[in-house]
Amino acid sequence: MTTATELFRSARDFLLEHREDYTAAYEGFRWPRPDAFNWALDWFDVIADGNGRTALHIVEEDGREVRVSFAEMSARSNRVANRLREWGVGPEDRILVMLGNQVELWETALAAMKLRAVVIPATTLLGPADLRDRVDRGRVGHVIVRAEDCGKFDEVPGDYTRIAVGGGTPAPGWRAYEDVYTASDAFAPNGPTAADDPLMLYFTSGTTARPKLVEHTHVSYPVGHLATMYWIGLKPGDVHLNISSPGWAKHAWSNLFAPWNAEATVFLYNYTRFDATRLMAEMDRAQVTTFCAPPTVWRMLIQADLSRLATPPREVVAAGEPLNPEVIEQVRRLWGRTIRDGFGQTETAVQVSNSPGQVLKTGSMGRPSPGYRVELLDPVTGAPGAAEGEIALDLSARPVGLMTGYHGDPDRTAEAMAGGYYRTGDIGSRDADGYLTYVGRADDVFKASDYKISPFELESALLEHEAVAEAAVVPAPDELRLAVPKAYIVLAAGWEPGPDTAKVLFEHSRQTLAPYKRVRRLEFGELPKTVSGKIRRIELREATAAGSADEYREEDFR
Repeated sequence: MTTATELFRSARDFLLEHREDYTAAYEGFRWPRPDAFNWALDWFDVIADGNGRTALHIVEEDGREVRVSFAEMSARSNRVANRLREWGVGPEDRILVMLGNQVELWETALAAMKLRAVVIPATTLLGPADLRDRVDRGRVGHVIVRAEDCGKFDEVPGDYTRIAVGGGTPAPGWRAYEDVYTASDAFAPNGPTAADDPLMLYFTSGTTARPKLVEHTHVSYPVGHLATMYWIGLKPGDVHLNISSPGWAKHAWSNLFAPWNAEATVFLYNYTRFDATRLMAEMDRAQVTTFCAPPTVWRMLIQADLSRLATPPREVVAAGEPLNPEVIEQVRRLWGRTIRDGFGQTETAVQVSNSPGQVLKTGSMGRPSPGYRVELLDPVTGAPGAAEGEIALDLSARPVGLMTGYHGDPDRTAEAMAGGYYRTGDIGSRDADGYLTYVGRADDVFKASDYKISPFELESALLEHEAVAEAAVVPAPDELRLAVPKAYIVLAAGWEPGPDTAKVLFEHSRQTLAPYKRVRRLEFGELPKTVSGKIRRIELREATAAGSADEYREEDFR
């Protein structure tokens, strides 16, 4: 009889074998669908047995560092699981975990899986109001947080176990996490873990509305991220650096499941303020072989001297938002590496990607990941097969890496899964070779003079100019054209906001964009973002509608 571990390993090894042969991987891959599976017990502990290789390597800004082997991590998580069980954590109990990039985060993730508890990841940036919402809607029974964040919970009512990490003697009512290390490192599970048992509940970042609560199972994220492993190009022995904040789905994608699916080392460099030169020095020292960063970080990196990195990673990827072609070209020129885009959501693993070995097309986010049947739904009829339409997943071939649904919200789940498709809310186009290009969020695309405008295309054109570090485009009301494109600009070092710079950028827009796409208004300043780093375009649209005395108009420079 084939075990769950063997099913998982067979699927994993198939993707490793066809790492640079997309056609073979896409046509031949089949999701393992075990009835029972516990990734921490059936995969991590198996590969960790007697394994002295480094599983986790964390470097602090002051030079302190810690390395934990696979075998040590297995034993540490067993101790945590045993002590948490003594403290009342049981199957399907909800644990809100609010930790930074610290060893305790990974120990807790594995321990919770072993106990069949449900993890609610939370960023340390959350305040009492957000925490009240999470504790209430998430029906939280236990919280594990940094000692310095315990005070936030003074304003969060509820009968939940409170566990503080670090800080010495905990405040009254709090347990000391450090007590876990005196527990036994021999763990015995309380029965099997069903594949559809809940594992994680993610509150989305809420760029336009109240955060949704996304539910994943013991299969959907651990197994689903075989696709993410394939996209990144990870293989055993790699040292992987992913820049992402704990509490968000991308952290689990690339700092937990994908690298350890591949038996690679997770490397982290903790910093209080981004320093590209120091980051590259640490990457060289740690011999990072695979690197993932959001577009915001890539845009900051190209403002630095990329040649300071002596040995660029073998694989470089980006996710979170589309990456502009100008950034890709600069990295290609200076590192000799091409950043490969990927597209996914909290609700899924990576759905579409440029995987190793694929022919890359500028501006395209690649082709469907192995195990994903991606359709474009016609915006009018909702029928599949459109050249441009809403990106959707065919549920008749439901991918393992898709969420169960929106927890506690059957109406929103039914809307997202209507008509036999999971609808992403994102618009894309497909060319004759099957490559998909991101157009924008369905609610971001707008019309100007009856022409459809994709903000991403205009933002990419603006980023080609040396003055622009970041850009976001939204519609501005216009009596004649109904709406015109307005750009909010973050300037690169050495450029000053004012009419001279505005004139230069309007001229750049005229030279690079068709007349109907030209930027007609612009404003300088910082971009509002969610705590996960995504641009809050809804705030920019609201600010634009309200009007601004700091706005420059193209007609003023003719």
